[in-house]
Amino acid sequence: MRNGSYARLTDRGSVFIDGPEAEAFLQNIITTDMGRVVSSGAGFGALLSPQGKILFDFLVFASEDGFLFDLPRGLVADFIKRMTLYRLRAKVGIADRSESDQVVAFWGGDVPPAIAGVVAADPRLPALGYRAIVPVGTSLAVPGYDEATEADYHAWRTGLTVPEGGRDFPFGDAFPHDVDMDDLGGLDFRKGCYVGQEIVSRMEHRGTARRRAVAIAGESALPPPGTPIEADGKPLGALGGTAGQAGIGLIRLDRAKRALDQGMPVTAGGVPLSITLPAFAKFDWPGDGGESDA
Repeated sequence: MRNGSYARLTDRGSVFIDGPEAEAFLQNIITTDMGRVVSSGAGFGALLSPQGKILFDFLVFASEDGFLFDLPRGLVADFIKRMTLYRLRAKVGIADRSESDQVVAFWGGDVPPAIAGVVAADPRLPALGYRAIVPVGTSLAVPGYDEATEADYHAWRTGLTVPEGGRDFPFGDAFPHDVDMDDLGGLDFRKGCYVGQEIVSRMEHRGTARRRAVAIAGESALPPPGTPIEADGKPLGALGGTAGQAGIGLIRLDRAKRALDQGMPVTAGGVPLSITLPAFAKFDWPGDGGESDA
């Protein structure tokens, strides 16, 4: 048996939403199909602004008596405030569980981790392994998994080109298609209305998404997140998170394709780069590399 790794994700918090109308309430608010969460145990999604921009991205888990959200710890209070505004008279409860729960990632192992708590396969990508929300103090000595660091996990995720809000893109600035949520199972186009749904559906059906998250490889260690990615002095996008020479970049595909077709060097902070589409991507490079300002 090949041992995998696990890491406590101290930058993640937990919010519990329960009540007799919790599933219907969430179905009408977030991008995730809650029916699939109930049937599979977990889902990936976001809460959007009315303009279709990502305000929060998260994993959501079905538990026996409600739903647990795994999201950036620093945004828990804002998330609860926003969900409370949408609650109106719905019969749901919303509680911060960040002090009593801990979020743990398991990856690279051959078997699911046997641990008390809510555990599910990461719904974004099989290679990400498993995600768990367990009570603080739970023993994490799980057969088949060795302890690693939070940085090790993010290096693994970065190598798979799976973007995460607050690390690879700023909240309030990106559409779901910009960060590949459509190809990572974070959007449902058949569930009906939710906040921001009209904009997102229009982008999907018209094929107007031009900015995408892609895999970046540097000839040396990459500069910090936010560093512009350029070709011949012209902007293509910006770096997200990095791990050594690997990173995630948010770029305009049309501009990058044009630069690559013309053999222009692509750099970030003076470091030469190569750009490839994620292995999971269903989207492709534009056919002619033409540029549009739309």
